[in-house]
Amino acid sequence: MHLTDCGHIGYSSIDSLKTYVFNQYWKKMSTGKFFEQNLIIIFLFLCAKATICLCASNDPYAILGVSNTASAQEIRKAYKELAKEWHPDKRSDSDAVEKFVQIKSAYELLSDTDRRRIYDRHGVTSEDSHYLQDKYDYSEYNRYSYYQTEDTFGKHFTIDQDIVLFHKLSVTANYFEKNILPNSAKKVHVVMFYNDWCFRCNRIVNAFKKVMDILEPLGVNFATVNAIHEESIFRKTGIDEVPKLVVVIDGHVFIYREHSITPQKVVDFIRKKLPFRIMQRVDSENIDDFLGGWMDNRVRALILEPRNLIRLRYLLTAFEFNDRVAFGFVDMNSKRSKEIIDRFKVNTSMDTLLIFNEESTSYVASVCMPDIPTQTLIDVVSSNQYLALPRLSSQDILESVCPREWNRPRKRLCVVLITENNKKHDFARVALRRIALNSGYSLERVRFAYMFKESQPDFINAISKGSFEKNPLQIVIIWRRDDKHIKYEWVCGAKQYANFVNESLINATNYEISFTVKRLLKSSESLNYEAFVEKLFNEHSEGIITKWMSRMLYMLDYLSDNIEDEHLLAAFSLLGTIAFMFAVGYVLMYFVRAEEENLKAKGHLVDGQDGQYNNQPVPELKLYELRAEKYNGMVRLLKPGCRTLLLITDLQSRKKLIPYFHKAVWPYRKSKTLLFGHMLIEKGLPWYSELLRLSLCTNQKLQVNPRNCVGTVIALNGHRKYFCMYHAKHPESVRAAKRILKITKPLLDRREDPEIGTFLEKGYSEESEAEANVLLEDHLLNSLDDWLERLFDGSTHKYYINYWPDFPTK
Repeated sequence: MHLTDCGHIGYSSIDSLKTYVFNQYWKKMSTGKFFEQNLIIIFLFLCAKATICLCASNDPYAILGVSNTASAQEIRKAYKELAKEWHPDKRSDSDAVEKFVQIKSAYELLSDTDRRRIYDRHGVTSEDSHYLQDKYDYSEYNRYSYYQTEDTFGKHFTIDQDIVLFHKLSVTANYFEKNILPNSAKKVHVVMFYNDWCFRCNRIVNAFKKVMDILEPLGVNFATVNAIHEESIFRKTGIDEVPKLVVVIDGHVFIYREHSITPQKVVDFIRKKLPFRIMQRVDSENIDDFLGGWMDNRVRALILEPRNLIRLRYLLTAFEFNDRVAFGFVDMNSKRSKEIIDRFKVNTSMDTLLIFNEESTSYVASVCMPDIPTQTLIDVVSSNQYLALPRLSSQDILESVCPREWNRPRKRLCVVLITENNKKHDFARVALRRIALNSGYSLERVRFAYMFKESQPDFINAISKGSFEKNPLQIVIIWRRDDKHIKYEWVCGAKQYANFVNESLINATNYEISFTVKRLLKSSESLNYEAFVEKLFNEHSEGIITKWMSRMLYMLDYLSDNIEDEHLLAAFSLLGTIAFMFAVGYVLMYFVRAEEENLKAKGHLVDGQDGQYNNQPVPELKLYELRAEKYNGMVRLLKPGCRTLLLITDLQSRKKLIPYFHKAVWPYRKSKTLLFGHMLIEKGLPWYSELLRLSLCTNQKLQVNPRNCVGTVIALNGHRKYFCMYHAKHPESVRAAKRILKITKPLLDRREDPEIGTFLEKGYSEESEAEANVLLEDHLLNSLDDWLERLFDGSTHKYYINYWPDFPTK
């Protein structure tokens, strides 16, 4: 038993505990001391359980109440607050001393960069851990012994001492995906992929260390990845060899492809990959527009330098605070910047940082130094990154302006104005901004903000209890207990802002707010209402088009970086080969066509005899089914001189009749004036009945037997509005047509079911016995060839109509 990282007494790992228990168990078994053996086992497992509990409760982040991505300033701030609260001199609790010791230990761990990094990667909290010893230990991969110069082959093979830097910064694939990629939205990360047995990796360690020494103070984070043991990340980044350096910015991985690694080249590469609009150039012409653009809910920051090129430290700071602060750059050597220099009385020999809120005539913070340190930049910008009256436009802003605090004595209040996104309510926002500037409250306890009612309807509906529904302007004081649970109370004086505002009303509202806030800050007071809310809608989120454009720009940038000269030569060679092949093919086709025209002119290229044919392709015969969507094209809108040959079938006979019809019209397939089709009588019976009625010039509706219509072929002339009909029993002479009228007239007069000719269910008796016999489907089109010849000779009878009836849609 010994001191460990998890608690006061325990074992360095569960495996070592198991080994000890087994050894004790075997020893007692061999001596026969079973009772003592059982007591030892029970005692050891109780110790193990206590150790595990200590491990679970010894999280320094949980003790200080900060996240694992908290900055050094946030950790120091949380430590000071907790130390004041739990100091033994101020509290008489029995556990105050122990709690204070835990808080101090947690702060000492997280304030030490090395110890914090080891804890984040391995969960180790002890100062005596072997991870913090000077000697090299890479045992997690089981490849080296305790000593750097010793290996499985003895002490003859040594490793370069400098590669220890890579081992010290090495991260896993899980750490890369869970920490580096998300954190790259605000911080630039430089990652080196290496291999233990790569001799080039050994040679570039010193160059990498120089880059690290220069860029790390500017805010760039560095890490290394072993390409052999973290192969998944190696493949995902698109790297094909080691060593290789990549830069991770906003979740995107950019590969550094220069052969030499120098600080200047790496700086230029990072500068090139940072977002293009991260810092706007400002001069005398656009200074007012820049400072007055705070309606995007961002503070304005001006960087004035006596040079044209922006320092990398300023670009990195602008990238880190881009969602809160809009940065502008002023080149003091330019003549167009003289008005800005005179306006703000800037020293032209030094770098200057000016921060503005809603009031653009004067700045709220300034720094003037020859070289502004990165930490000074971060401290000044982070302290002034919110407007005097910020808008709660996203969950991140809500977390920063109105942070969570579950402890009642330390509760933080947020005074929120519920308004609408229009100019009519500008006076209310201006009034509350004046109240916020003159309130005198500590920003640690009370913050002022406003919210657009139409942009956050879910949040407004959740806190609607107790509100003044008739008042378009309302003020609510909220206390966020956790992510979703809030308590709130409405300020009654806000209703006076309904239509107008003056100094007395502002003072009255200020009194109401001040009185309510002072009362609620007391630990004994509680807010009247509580609610559970969802996350705020991000009003600054990118649209679909913007996201696609960003992805396209990233793809273009990625291709420009990854396509090298040899790739371009190969691509141009391939494109040139394809273009040459098309050009040769076009020339050959040109000569072939010229030769064909020459042969046609001489009469050699014609339809010949003895099996020789023209080289023109034989047109294909297509049969179209007559439907409602094709009716106009096949009938009504036919060009003059064009006709449609239509075969009428039903579901049972279509498979037998269509091949016969296809064979009969095949010789006419080359004609450009003919269109061939077929129609199911089940679908087109109303249309066909109306067509026959129009041809008979009668107002009586015909009742047609669909079975008698099968096998009919009609030639439709859409332009001339007539049709010719073929049927095995249909008479073609004018006399036969008159006889049809004579037969059908008395039937129509008796209001029976008439049909045309032999289409009637009751035939006429003048027909011969042979004609009265029923024809089989195989013989219905036997005489179609002769009828087609008479059709094209013009000897068939034409049935004229006044208009083409509508074809049924169902």
